[in-house]
Amino acid sequence: MHGGDEVVAAPAGPPQPLDWKFSQVFGERIAGEEVQEVDIISAIEFDKTGDHLATGDRGGRVVLFERTDTKDHGVSRRDLERMDYPISRHPEFRYKTEFQSHEPEFDYLKSLEIEEKINKIRWCQTANSALFLLSTNDKTIKFWKVQEKKIKKISDMNLDPSKAVGNGSVASSSSPKPCLVNGSSFDGSYNNLSNDFFPPGGLPSLRLPVVVTSQETNLVARCRRVYGHAHDYHINSISSNSDGETFISADDLRINLWNLEISSQSFNIVDVKPTNMEDLTEVITSAEFHPTHCNMLAYSSSKGSIRLIDLRQSALCDSHAKLFEEPEAPGSRSFFTEIIASISDIKFSKDGRHILSRDYMTLKLWDINMDSGPVATFQVHEYLRPKLCDLYENDSIFDKFECCLSGDGLRVATGSYSNLFRVCGCAPGSTESTTLEASKNPMRRQVQTPTRPSRPLSSITRVVRRGSETPGVDANGNSFDFTTKLLHLAWHPTENLIACAAANSLYMYYA
Repeated sequence: MHGGDEVVAAPAGPPQPLDWKFSQVFGERIAGEEVQEVDIISAIEFDKTGDHLATGDRGGRVVLFERTDTKDHGVSRRDLERMDYPISRHPEFRYKTEFQSHEPEFDYLKSLEIEEKINKIRWCQTANSALFLLSTNDKTIKFWKVQEKKIKKISDMNLDPSKAVGNGSVASSSSPKPCLVNGSSFDGSYNNLSNDFFPPGGLPSLRLPVVVTSQETNLVARCRRVYGHAHDYHINSISSNSDGETFISADDLRINLWNLEISSQSFNIVDVKPTNMEDLTEVITSAEFHPTHCNMLAYSSSKGSIRLIDLRQSALCDSHAKLFEEPEAPGSRSFFTEIIASISDIKFSKDGRHILSRDYMTLKLWDINMDSGPVATFQVHEYLRPKLCDLYENDSIFDKFECCLSGDGLRVATGSYSNLFRVCGCAPGSTESTTLEASKNPMRRQVQTPTRPSRPLSSITRVVRRGSETPGVDANGNSFDFTTKLLHLAWHPTENLIACAAANSLYMYYA
């Protein structure tokens, strides 16, 4: 900072758009194959290290995958690069294990079937090389421990087990030599057990079989705790706390705080249920803990607002610390306004500075220090606005799409119809906007116009084609299919890798 020697670096521009490529697929279905309802994936979650990925399905199963490209070396990818170690060009995963997390139940008091579908999966802190995770269906949360255990076997007796006939006797094709129950033997007739004839050397010793631990291992999933009977309505969210001891579960009207070690009780920290249910105007749609501040959490509502609450303020957090909502544009209200404003998912950025929210039409990025409005808005389904009546008739307007952020916070992603998902740059000045299809050729839905300039940040999709001549055409000129929807996806915490679910298939893409 002396004299005129200071050199001012030019401000760095926005990062270059990523070139996404197909990586892997698990559970790929062949053309014409019918998808079983129970096999449809309903939840995806990476752990904090990115070394493990969990998926849940409508059949109540949890499937775990593990990363293979760094596992053999036992050191991080960055350290391998410093050592000029030849590494894989992108993260790769393999099937690890699966277990049945939930079974279908029946609530006899309410005459209500409780389906086994996994709504959410959240990883907890690992300990002693064991993996811990929470899974939930509509009513019951379970805490699972997955660990490699050495296989226990029974050691052999000193009698040849292949010659055992039963009841202590041993049969031999060459020289039959029956043994008594106490281990003694005789050379007389097999039927002459009353002779009490013993060999001259006395009684041979008998080694009893014992349980021994072998070096072979297998993965065992064990349910450590069951947290039940705490929600009158369907659970839509669970989130583990950064303190490693507590987690929250949320339904339409309440958020409960649990200790992982105590399944018999929970604390109700948010309750939006009115005294008279006729006065109910909004419900809770999603909730998540702050990634580093164990006292802070956010929850979204069906009215399009996000509330940030501080557990230090009071035991019952009915009053929020901050409220994030976008004021309604004057004259824009319609029958569908509140439906499409409902937030289906919220996610904190890795540093906890931003919150990403997804409603039916848009993806919004909020700065937790600025509650006047979102810092960025990405139009996802604007081309569907003329079709809201049809979407309401077939219930597609109530589809709950998830969203995710990259580990570096520079990009966001969310799903759409026709098994499409969108990746957008959210760095200042970025115009990155990519539409990909969950298939082995993710770019085949792209419009081939390389000379066309990029769309601005505020628009993911191209201008909608107006008119009735293309009733089933999306913003890129492709026909859209409301029956194939990409609801669930997750971004690897440290790499540019996205895992997404298309029906029963798990696709991974890297850049």
